[in-house]
Amino acid sequence: MNIFKKLYCRAFQLVFKCALPILPYKDPQIIDKTEDVAATLASCGKTRPLIVTDKTVRSLGLTQKAEDALKEKGMSYAVYDNVVANPTTDNVSEALEIYKNEGCDSIIAFGGGSPIDCAKGVGALVARPKKTLGKLRGILKVRKKIPLLIAVPTTAGTGSETTLACVIVDSVTRHKYAINDFPLIPKYAVLDEEMILSLPPHVASTTGMDALTHAVEAYIGKSGNKSTRADALNAIKLIFENLEKFYTYRDRDAAKNMLMASHLAGRAFSKSYVGYVHALAHALGGKYNVAHGLANAVILPIVLSEYGKHAHKKLKKIAVFCSLADKDTPADVAAERIIAEIERLNDKFGIPSHIDEIKQEDIPALSAYADKEANPLYPVPVLWDKKKLAKMYEKIGA
Repeated sequence: MNIFKKLYCRAFQLVFKCALPILPYKDPQIIDKTEDVAATLASCGKTRPLIVTDKTVRSLGLTQKAEDALKEKGMSYAVYDNVVANPTTDNVSEALEIYKNEGCDSIIAFGGGSPIDCAKGVGALVARPKKTLGKLRGILKVRKKIPLLIAVPTTAGTGSETTLACVIVDSVTRHKYAINDFPLIPKYAVLDEEMILSLPPHVASTTGMDALTHAVEAYIGKSGNKSTRADALNAIKLIFENLEKFYTYRDRDAAKNMLMASHLAGRAFSKSYVGYVHALAHALGGKYNVAHGLANAVILPIVLSEYGKHAHKKLKKIAVFCSLADKDTPADVAAERIIAEIERLNDKFGIPSHIDEIKQEDIPALSAYADKEANPLYPVPVLWDKKKLAKMYEKIGA
């Protein structure tokens, strides 16, 4: 990357870091049980929610307690359950049509990041009816209050219930992009371990690694503060201590801890942003529909290794906090222990070390998308340009 672009990127990031204490972030209010959603809506004067979810979540009965509670309160509701992994502009349009036709006044999102992102997209278009999602892409373009949004995560990974981000795939171009604005942060988040106890093993593992990626990238970036760093460290420790137990035994306490870890990681990265792992993964999700958590899990150790000395100091702090090193351990050795632990977990979960879908002829477009997403927004330990990102895709696909 040339010196002028580097200066521009770092100046851009410094402005956001300085502005962080005064930006209108609001952490969601936590609800412990799904059946309490109806009472929360009633207390807010809402009577007709739209439930946004996917076929799997609905078929597993995860929305049933909320639906029963709504009926008991005499509330009618509508359902959109066609959200796909990596939600599309078509998903948002279909859900929005139901919202309007059924006269809805609020939204309940059940699922991982995909349904929650779809629900945020619906909210954004309700708030800005004359805009398209494409016109709202980027930073601070919604700027109006969206309908009351309650997020019920059914995976412990995305942290979408805490964030101002809505990630959507254009149904025509298959390009994946983000809409980022404060009104998109859900008003309430339901952290009910019952929602994740029946997760398939591969979903439990990849979404857990997704949360780990959020926390690690938030911590090693240059825009964190005391609060985001504390959230990130606590999330990483909880994941290292609980993800394997949750994956293997579906332990209830581990499930609760993983939900909290995902929530803390979401709070951390929504304020201090992520890094090149996410930029590289988003382009793969858009092009090949690679599941986001899986892509992050594969890419995370590769990128951390490539950061080298630029990330060693902060990776050592993570290692010490998680009892993988002590204060006398050399920084490079401590960093390698963190990377090795991530690789060990990936191996335990059967997550591959590379992504075979990557085609050499696609790499120029993929690296251009990743560069556009990450630079200048993401406060990464070291700046990379399109050429470097292209080399990373070659490593990821090797």
